[in-house]
Amino acid sequence: MDRMLAVATAVAASGCGLVAGVLLAFSISVLPGLSTLPVPDAIAAMQRFNKAIIDPVFLGLFFGTAVSCTLATILALSTGRGSPVLVVSGTVLYVVGCVAITMALNVPLNDALAGVDPGSAAGAQMWQNFTDRWAVWNNVRTIAATAACAALIVGQGRSTLG
Repeated sequence: MDRMLAVATAVAASGCGLVAGVLLAFSISVLPGLSTLPVPDAIAAMQRFNKAIIDPVFLGLFFGTAVSCTLATILALSTGRGSPVLVVSGTVLYVVGCVAITMALNVPLNDALAGVDPGSAAGAQMWQNFTDRWAVWNNVRTIAATAACAALIVGQGRSTLG
């Protein structure tokens, strides 16, 4: 059981870190880069990014991380090894702070943006609302996934590595 906990927690922490990196890339490079483009071009580019990220690799990573976090939590609670409080905290941070926010806030914004004509006045108005709100929630997701990664690493503890 200790080995299963160690593997599940390591996989969960790695997944959280990888997802945090993808989200961080949007915050520090994609959105700033888009802000240098004319609005219709920025909208069209973001529409393409939003389509491209819905692929098996990213979806497997994104949702697979939630599964591995849940498994790590179940194992930590059932064995009492490592620091179950930190493992549970990491899972909650990832599932609520990353997955739930994505589904409840970022995806609906992406869907709304997908439905606009990039060259229209409605598109330009949508873009301003989109970038402000999407960026805030993306930053929250990035912080949550990063904090989840750290909590899982620390929560794994020495007892699960031996």
